[in-house]
Amino acid sequence: MTIQELQRAYRSGKHTPTEVIHQIIEASKEYEDYNIWITKPDMEWIAPYLNGLQKLDKAKYPLWGIPFAMKDNIDLAGIPTTAACPAYAYTPTEHATVVQKLIEAGAIPVGKTNLDQFATGLVGTRSPYGEVHNAKCPERISGGSSSGSAVAVALGIVPFALGTDTAGSGRVPAALNGIVGYKPPLGAWSTKGVVPACASLDCVTVFTNNLDDAEIVDEIVKGYDPACSWSKRFEQEKQTVPETIYIPQEEPIFFGPFAKEYKKYWKEALRQLFEMGIHVEQTDCSYLRQAASILYDGPWVAERWNDLGEFVTGHTGEIFPVTETILRSGDNPNLTAASLFEAMHQLQAYKARTRELLKDAVLIMPTCGGTFTRAQVRDNPIETNSQMGLYTNHCNLLDLCAMDVPLVNEQTQDNPFGITIFSLAEQSGIVKKCAKLFL
Repeated sequence: MTIQELQRAYRSGKHTPTEVIHQIIEASKEYEDYNIWITKPDMEWIAPYLNGLQKLDKAKYPLWGIPFAMKDNIDLAGIPTTAACPAYAYTPTEHATVVQKLIEAGAIPVGKTNLDQFATGLVGTRSPYGEVHNAKCPERISGGSSSGSAVAVALGIVPFALGTDTAGSGRVPAALNGIVGYKPPLGAWSTKGVVPACASLDCVTVFTNNLDDAEIVDEIVKGYDPACSWSKRFEQEKQTVPETIYIPQEEPIFFGPFAKEYKKYWKEALRQLFEMGIHVEQTDCSYLRQAASILYDGPWVAERWNDLGEFVTGHTGEIFPVTETILRSGDNPNLTAASLFEAMHQLQAYKARTRELLKDAVLIMPTCGGTFTRAQVRDNPIETNSQMGLYTNHCNLLDLCAMDVPLVNEQTQDNPFGITIFSLAEQSGIVKKCAKLFL
């Protein structure tokens, strides 16, 4: 299911939005054991959005009748926001800004999706609402934290879904389920109405089945929001071919039971990159790991504790155990103001280096170096989760935009693998153009 396919079906009269919503409800029942939803698609609460379409001229609304799902840390008025923690749940009276923009464009919200609790995790198993199953290989992890959103798109239940991304949550699930995951620059999409993970690094993302749909959503939801203190103004982007594609000079670390396959797929991706007709150059990426360590091994975890610490201390035993352990790491007396400034100064040096490297250029890395079964993550939840972020955690710290695109061939149909294209925040057009050339 894609946006453009649905639009053609509506124009031809082959389908109506009401028929599509009924199909979504039935598909959700079919995949109920995948644990995709927290608020499931249901005609009772979706009907008012359907009825509202009758007043709209479909030619003037770019997403008229297009259904979408959203991660359940993003507000939808009148529907509880849980962040996958029942004790935390509240019912907002307003839509998140990004949701409001989509609805104003004619889109229909159809459900709130499961996630790693409080968007803390890259595995999709840390939820009291159940472990989200991978769309292609149900015994494997779906990736997180935007697990349900990615799987809903990969299974064809909805054409697009919103996620969030602080350290890879909008890219890892895309890679593991064989779809596109676009992470816009920080501040390009409003985060008003989004439960914070690390507010200064959070952004809303989108999952789609093709690049065109990601661009359609981006055009509608991006823009400065005066009600969001993290919002930024960006000039109109230009989709130009990068002058250079940088790849790691050191071989990426591949891990887990499928490491051999992932190493093979990375080599295939490199072969495609070298055939694109763009200058490809190796570069030292070791400093990216040093930058990434600042996020969860440094003082930034205190930002998360600042937002959620009071709730955690008042609800002991009501939070997913591994999530509570991770959240409490932010309440560390060694995380001083001095340590924060030390990390900020280190990060500033890494940012400067990155700005020099990626001017008119992109960096391409595997989105993930491997994956695991859900049972393996259950047995070793901390270490397996950490490995999933090896090539994603640096992104928002360095103020980059990024897009995961799948490697498409017969072997990856049932064993998905993705690459991530990174560039500077103001160069999202270069990322999109490079993605089109790769696919």
